[in-house]
Amino acid sequence: MEGTITKSTGSWYMVRTDDGHIWKARTRGKMRLQGLNTSNPVAVGDRVRLEEDTNYENTASIIEVFPRNNWVVRKANKLSSKRQILASNLDAAVLVASIIAPRTSLGFIDRYLVGCEAYHVPSILFLNKADLLGDQFESVKEEIFRIYARAHLQIYFGSALDPNTINEFKSNTQGKRILLSGHSGVGKSTLMNALYPKFNAKVGAISKQHAKGKHTTTFAEMFTTADGTQIIDTPGIRDFGVVDIPQEELPHYFPEFRRFMKSCKFSNCTHVHEPECAVLDQLNEGNIPQERYYSYLSILNNEDIFK
Repeated sequence: MEGTITKSTGSWYMVRTDDGHIWKARTRGKMRLQGLNTSNPVAVGDRVRLEEDTNYENTASIIEVFPRNNWVVRKANKLSSKRQILASNLDAAVLVASIIAPRTSLGFIDRYLVGCEAYHVPSILFLNKADLLGDQFESVKEEIFRIYARAHLQIYFGSALDPNTINEFKSNTQGKRILLSGHSGVGKSTLMNALYPKFNAKVGAISKQHAKGKHTTTFAEMFTTADGTQIIDTPGIRDFGVVDIPQEELPHYFPEFRRFMKSCKFSNCTHVHEPECAVLDQLNEGNIPQERYYSYLSILNNEDIFK
């Protein structure tokens, strides 16, 4: 029988088979030794083949993971060489961020976007807590749209506390499978509650000492709504390390670069110091935002930003 992973708890997985039945399943030992160097051999969103356990009711073994259409992957943590697949087979990956309380850095956002570009996942940026910006809202909005004007990115500003500001986002993600990611405290759970109140996602207070959110989501889990939308909620992530991207491929995952790269003098141009580099020329002319270029250099030099 076949099904889709709907929840991961580390050692056990919840699987919804095509007939709607929910199974509690785990991988067989040999599967853990195969494939990518990941901390999780199976991810929410994976299509899998199951074999029922005859000794226990409603339990099964995962005997095969079908090829993924796409996925979002990051370093398991900044000291680990292993990867963590956040989710797979997505229509879009939504990064929920906030300008303040807590602040999400541009470096973090750009690493997330590169990870999406590299594995063919359309990306969406939802900037929550827009109401806290006050008189600065319009200037901040203008600046964000300037930086990401050519980044192939959908951007929404809103407040999870004001349903009227999330209607467009809800309409454009309806019926799709989306991943919700972001720092703890940016309001993922509040946004889920606003979009689909019946889920009653836990909402955590912001730590006053560190201005960071408290983790309220423990495991990745997929929720299916009445309108067919599938939302994969994930624990808050402190950092997003880019993995498995060779340096020579990195420029291809910055859409602003791609339109100019063929005009560079050297086919293996790194866009750092080479003469007659079309990317550097466009950077100097203001057609490539400096903020995006600085993020490119940071990733190129493996200067991980864990903020």
